[in-house]
Amino acid sequence: MPDSAFRPRQFDLIAFDWDGTLFDSTKIITRCIQLAVRDVGGTVPTDEQASYVIGMALMQALAHAAPDVPADKYPELGARYRHHYLAHQNDISLFDGVLALLADLKARHHWLAVATGKSRRGLDEALQTVELKGMFNASRTADETAGKPHPRMLQELMREFGVEPERTLMIGDTTHDLQMALNAGCVGVGVSYGAHEPEAFQALQPRFVARSVRDLHDWLLNNA
Repeated sequence: MPDSAFRPRQFDLIAFDWDGTLFDSTKIITRCIQLAVRDVGGTVPTDEQASYVIGMALMQALAHAAPDVPADKYPELGARYRHHYLAHQNDISLFDGVLALLADLKARHHWLAVATGKSRRGLDEALQTVELKGMFNASRTADETAGKPHPRMLQELMREFGVEPERTLMIGDTTHDLQMALNAGCVGVGVSYGAHEPEAFQALQPRFVARSVRDLHDWLLNNA
């Protein structure tokens, strides 16, 4: 843990959503949801309907995106999603500027964490890239805690580091992320380049909405 003499000005712990916030995966996830629903005979959701559920736990997301698919087909639905996602996972990369952003925050002695709707297996695979090794101090996934917007992911991270909610910042691209921050009593920041339209953010009281990774980087250096 960083020495208390080097505590950052406002936030000790900064938690990031993954898909659509750090990882440029929104379009591929949207398409994989649509293909999975098609494969099991459901009504294929629109781009807006499919992207809305990004950030939720996988089965919660698929059930929401495909309300006419019966529950007994959920295992097949999940399997088809994974099939399509695995076929394209190597096409996904970090947004430009993310590594520099994380490195600057790390150098300022913030604790960095991931709070994601991905599975533990999926996140661990994504974190195996050389440039991300050792970058994050902790992470929580939906399958080991609770899906967003339940606050459990953030609550567990705060307990792990002994950080109060007012010194914890949650950054994400969906209303689910910002609602989770509110539910946990934390500060939320939205990014408008991911899955949800930023007009939906204002009711959830984000401290800031970033239009790009560069915009987020600048705001964090000046305000975090």
